Amino acid sequence: MQNQNQSKIQNPTTQVPKTPTMNDRDFINDLLSTEKYMTQAYTTALHEASHQHLYDDLLSIFTETQQMQRDLFNLMFQKGWYSMEVQDTQKIQQSYQQHTGYTNQFPYSGQMQ
Repeated sequence: MQNQNQSKIQNPTTQVPKTPTMNDRDFINDLLSTEKYMTQAYTTALHEASHQHLYDDLLSIFTETQQMQRDLFNLMFQKGWYSMEVQDTQKIQQSYQQHTGYTNQFPYSGQMQ
């Protein structure tokens, strides 16, 4: 993995043709968006499933959908089509401390199990 810019974490970009028709990057990005949407929808269905067998079937489909989403993300990241912003260590530490402070709002004395 190469860091082409100090503020981005990204692999070298695989070039795709710039034409009016969809290219590989466009198709994979569309699939990733669809998988994200489906994962959210299955999450809602899992929360609302009242029958155990239905829940089990939905959980199996959800797991497959979640794995496909991860695989598509990894593919896009490998090809340099998905990048992440680098965060300052101090900002990460501040956010961690802020959110750790929220544990005193949890029931049961803020203890997480």
